[in-house]
Amino acid sequence: MLNGRDPRIDFFRGLALIFIFWDHVPHNPLAHVTVQNFGFSDAAEIFVFLAGYAAVLAYGKILQRDGYFIACLKILRRVWTLYVVHIFLLALLMGIVIFANSHIETRDLVQEMGLEYFLNNTQQALVDELLLRFKPNLTDPLPLYIVLILSLPITLPLLLRMPRVAVGISVAVYLLAPWQGWNLPASNGGVWYFNPITWQCLFILGGAAALRSASPAERRPLLRQPLFIAAAAYVLTTCVITLSWRWPEVHDAWMPRLIGEWLYPISKTDLSPVRLLHFLALAYVTARLLSGVDWTQQWLARQLARMGRYSLEVFCLGVVLAPLADMANALTGDTFAMRTVTALVGAAMMIAFAAWLAFNKQVDQRRAATLQPPAV
Repeated sequence: MLNGRDPRIDFFRGLALIFIFWDHVPHNPLAHVTVQNFGFSDAAEIFVFLAGYAAVLAYGKILQRDGYFIACLKILRRVWTLYVVHIFLLALLMGIVIFANSHIETRDLVQEMGLEYFLNNTQQALVDELLLRFKPNLTDPLPLYIVLILSLPITLPLLLRMPRVAVGISVAVYLLAPWQGWNLPASNGGVWYFNPITWQCLFILGGAAALRSASPAERRPLLRQPLFIAAAAYVLTTCVITLSWRWPEVHDAWMPRLIGEWLYPISKTDLSPVRLLHFLALAYVTARLLSGVDWTQQWLARQLARMGRYSLEVFCLGVVLAPLADMANALTGDTFAMRTVTALVGAAMMIAFAAWLAFNKQVDQRRAATLQPPAV
């Protein structure tokens, strides 16, 4: 049977949600401390990997306990919920951006958010929205999540019975997709920014990690573990390369030309191998350094873990808060102090929203317990 909930997973899901929000507020000074500044991957990889981890834990237990049919029903119900949330979130986001654009004269927020297609081709954009082909900025992760969850009725049984075969097929598809040009069509003749045919690999690897979570950890000291040393070396190397991007003349001076031609461009759409490898190395090093769970009982860690338990709701709030924070910054002079304040206030609102959701769940559970008939 699969293991129970790991508080570290919830913590890092919550941290990824904060990073996603900070990364999507223009000129936000706190965006300089997010993971994208210190390596090739960013919070999107954290979100997708842990989504696969959590999905296999949740629906794998249902499949083992209640059977394939019930598991499929619950998966489809979740997909429907995500789809409805996606449609509602798009409508709300478009309303906020159009309203903000009417009050800011120095920038065109409609164009920055990718909403001009909707204003110029409203009827087709509405159809594309229903088909998950119209995805303004900030909303791309949710359609990707919908497709990945929708694939579980096919991938989950294979992953539970033959995990190595499932991972092998996933990796093969991942490698073939960029070469063959596989992607899903998007509006206006484009393709999905997050190619689900390549990003599925990270989702499947997250599920495979959940299945191996019960495996005993390596007991040798970290510095005597070759895999840990190799992963840490790669993380440090990519950190140096990423930091050097801030000074192009320095980067060009020390980066060998042949290596640069091989390395760049680092595609996020197709989840470039160096991005995938960076995230896996970073995840492995983090898991080894934070092998215990005692630290998750600290106050801030508990707040972030609670956010991770309500990741869908908090993600949607972050998508709404990002343009609101941008509008507030623009209307108040876009100063460093104001950008910092809106970033911190937004993060605090996400933490408070998760606390409110948890409180409501507790109230519902207590009410349900009081309504149960006494045992005879």
